[in-house]
Amino acid sequence: MKKQRSKQKHYLVKWIRIVVSLYVLIGVALYFLQEKFLLHPVSLPSDYKFQFKAPFEERLVQYNSITSFDIVRFKSQTDSTRGAVIYCHGNMENVNRYAKFANYFTQHGYEVWMMDYPSFGKSTGKFNEAIVYTETLQVYKMVRAAGFSPDSIIIYGKSLGTGIASQLASVRDCKILILESPYYSVANLATHYCWMYPVNFLLRYHIPTNEYLKKVTAPVTIFHGTDDETIPFDNAEKLQKEVFKKGDTLIPIKGGHHNDLNDFPLMQQKLNSLL
Repeated sequence: MKKQRSKQKHYLVKWIRIVVSLYVLIGVALYFLQEKFLLHPVSLPSDYKFQFKAPFEERLVQYNSITSFDIVRFKSQTDSTRGAVIYCHGNMENVNRYAKFANYFTQHGYEVWMMDYPSFGKSTGKFNEAIVYTETLQVYKMVRAAGFSPDSIIIYGKSLGTGIASQLASVRDCKILILESPYYSVANLATHYCWMYPVNFLLRYHIPTNEYLKKVTAPVTIFHGTDDETIPFDNAEKLQKEVFKKGDTLIPIKGGHHNDLNDFPLMQQKLNSLL
């Protein structure tokens, strides 16, 4: 009997060691490889030529010796220009992936200023929170220098870009802030996937959308799919419950996923009415 108990104890200790080792190894991987989970950039050579059908111009801003910001300015399709949209895109590839969305705004008389974050497209340098906030502020200043007043500027964020757009709107005035599939914060989203880890300790990125929205004075409109498999819909509900002010709006897209909201007539109708 004692021999059997000793054997069982040995197996128990063995499995505990295996589980603990796996837990530690996965935690280490989450810490050192978090950029691989969060960011999926595709870089482009400096001499790459964009082939967009819509009229555009490209600007390269050299920030320092290693960091540059590549910005594409899509022109309005109408005779008169009503305003400008600063478009903060998601975490995939580069401007090539998101350029098609510029048409939703340019057909209504808006220019669209769409930037690639460092390490995305032809932008160089390392992605981090401070540098992307610096980049969006630089774009805002360029838009203002182009003759657009704050009441004609729309700040738009998609997925990863929602927190970045919210930060810009928290420090600069705009006509409206539009968020497509936002996260409450990176920490909140990470907790959803890695609930068993102390994510606040492990994360090098936080982008607290909830904190930024508290400082945004412009009206906020959120579009979010109820079946979003990447950023759950409850992120938008939590923002609505905790930080919305009078005039802010959440528009649920029933059955919408993370990357198909623009296929829904409701999304197009509501966006058209905003513009």
